[in-house]
Amino acid sequence: MTALRFLFALAAFAAPALAAWAQPGFTVAPALLADEKAVFATVESPNVVPARTRIGGTVARLSVRQGDAVTKGQVIAVVADEKLILQINSLDAQIVGLRSTLAQAQTDLARAETLYRQGAGPRTTMDQARTAVEVATAVLRARSAERAVAQQNLEEGQVLAPVAGRVLTVPLTAGTVVLTGDPVATVGEGPFLLRLRIPERHAQLLKVGDPIRLAAHQLGGETSTSGTITLVYPQIEEGRVVADAKVADLGDYFVGDRVLVWISAGTRPGFVVPEDFISTRFGLDFVHLRTPGGVIETPVQRGVAQPGGVELLSGVHAGDVLVRP
Repeated sequence: MTALRFLFALAAFAAPALAAWAQPGFTVAPALLADEKAVFATVESPNVVPARTRIGGTVARLSVRQGDAVTKGQVIAVVADEKLILQINSLDAQIVGLRSTLAQAQTDLARAETLYRQGAGPRTTMDQARTAVEVATAVLRARSAERAVAQQNLEEGQVLAPVAGRVLTVPLTAGTVVLTGDPVATVGEGPFLLRLRIPERHAQLLKVGDPIRLAAHQLGGETSTSGTITLVYPQIEEGRVVADAKVADLGDYFVGDRVLVWISAGTRPGFVVPEDFISTRFGLDFVHLRTPGGVIETPVQRGVAQPGGVELLSGVHAGDVLVRP
């Protein structure tokens, strides 16, 4: 009776092992996996353009400050030159006098023409009056053109945003004396992009169209964000390749913000195992390995998710047969 109980207990103990041995397993085999490298990228503008003055003078008004969004052609500052206003006032006074002179010359010409037709005046008087009208008209036209030039110079005191984007710096204040061509502000053209600086050993692996990956917390989201490399610069700077990447929902406020991204760096060998063959207890990962002596449990180091499962960094070898826990 005691021997029978022992046999029953032995069968109960061996049943799970036999079941594990009988179920289909997964044979570990090496595979080529896409390799990724973590690098830092910075949020930058494609072009940083200065908004320059077109005339010299004094900054009378500033309409923007750092961080403001502007549109192309928007007035961001006004430069005033008091000499231009005095010059316009002087030309206005001259134009008024020339208009009176022209009106008197036209009256004299009309009187001379009337006398000539009646035979009471000489032709030379009429010709002199006609010449006086032409001279007064030409002088008035010249003064009007000078005033238009002065007015245009005054209007060019408006400093316009060269591109649509965000104001990055404003290096002066109202009341500052500026010369022609001095920058009043710098504008970062939008939309912003990620600028990567990658070690030159990866230069041959980097190409336009390669994907990049950002962690969710990098942009304040809940899911990982992906982007695409749009430009690889041909010049290597200080041993690094510079590349631009386009990322959706990047934002357009902070410039120079550093972001950790993962880029493609070719392929490497590795082991990929379906996730249901891995069990986790107390923060440790295990797989069940089928051996000639039975099924044993061995710890493994989990890597990143891959198509078809999870990469295992250690704990298994090529040819190992795994069974589901």
